[in-house]
Amino acid sequence: MKIIVDAMGGDNAPDEIVRGSLDAARDLNIEIVLAGRGEDILRVIERLGMKGLPRGIEIVNASEVVEMEDDPAIAVRVKKDSSLTVALNLLRDGRGDALVSAGSTGALLSGATLIVKRVRGVRRAALAPIIPNTGSGFVLIDCGANSDCNPEYLLQFAFMGAFYAEDFLKIGNVRVGLLNNGTEKTKGTGLQLEAYKLLETAGVDGYLNFIGNVEAKDALNGACDVLVCDGFTGNALLKSIEGTATLIMSELKGIYKKNLITKLSAALIKKHIYSLRAKMNPDTIGGTALLGISKPVIKAHGSSNAFAIKSAISQAMNSAASDTAARLQQVLSDLKSADE
Repeated sequence: MKIIVDAMGGDNAPDEIVRGSLDAARDLNIEIVLAGRGEDILRVIERLGMKGLPRGIEIVNASEVVEMEDDPAIAVRVKKDSSLTVALNLLRDGRGDALVSAGSTGALLSGATLIVKRVRGVRRAALAPIIPNTGSGFVLIDCGANSDCNPEYLLQFAFMGAFYAEDFLKIGNVRVGLLNNGTEKTKGTGLQLEAYKLLETAGVDGYLNFIGNVEAKDALNGACDVLVCDGFTGNALLKSIEGTATLIMSELKGIYKKNLITKLSAALIKKHIYSLRAKMNPDTIGGTALLGISKPVIKAHGSSNAFAIKSAISQAMNSAASDTAARLQQVLSDLKSADE
């Protein structure tokens, strides 16, 4: 398998991106294509004590970089030789099985839609992170790609999320919930009310296991496997969860450092604390899948370190091995035929 990596995207590029890619090539036994400024990439490899390209690493030169301040809507059109644009073209042309980038989310979304293209029938691609909960986690979709949504978008997000949960989380009979401010079917704005009807119909017809409205607190307690919402609401929820996790871990650290007794207590349960920290650490998963694109695209965190990049590459491998895009296209085709 071959994974394409945008070597110049993100706050820690190219150093951490290259390090993570080298680790992935070695430990995961895959090929990596690094798109970016060749001289900069080679300098990082030299600083790591290596002479020449390690086994499994290929460099495709790209002279430009999409900066965070660039207009996402036009960045890939204006900077045709940027690392992101080159990487997307490589994916489109079959030079790799999946793509990982820690660069601009907006530019990646725009570029993937323009260059790699959406799955036929998909109205909007969506960002779908895996959120930890009391179970094996749940897929939150959308979490920021589409602030303004209509009910049909949310229906399609439900299918995307369900297939991704089956393939990535290995869950059968995926429970799909609609994020709302109450569980009653009469709750929510016009968007939620209309989306509920579409999701309920899809459930009755056997396309989805729709369980109804789900409140955010219940999703974190394992109430669903996929939580569907518009990108504005999803992003607010995601940032709230991240902030809460950071607060809890910070407070725990302060408590256990308070005195000798609490320090001894911390030593006794250190293993469990580390396990909790790992579960809450977004670097463990490494990135967010951009679903609805015809080929696998993973958005890594902008501040990704080498470990996070390696994790994102592993996630890209799993996505490439699945048939999510093909299954999505088939069910959308079936729905269209049923409407006709």
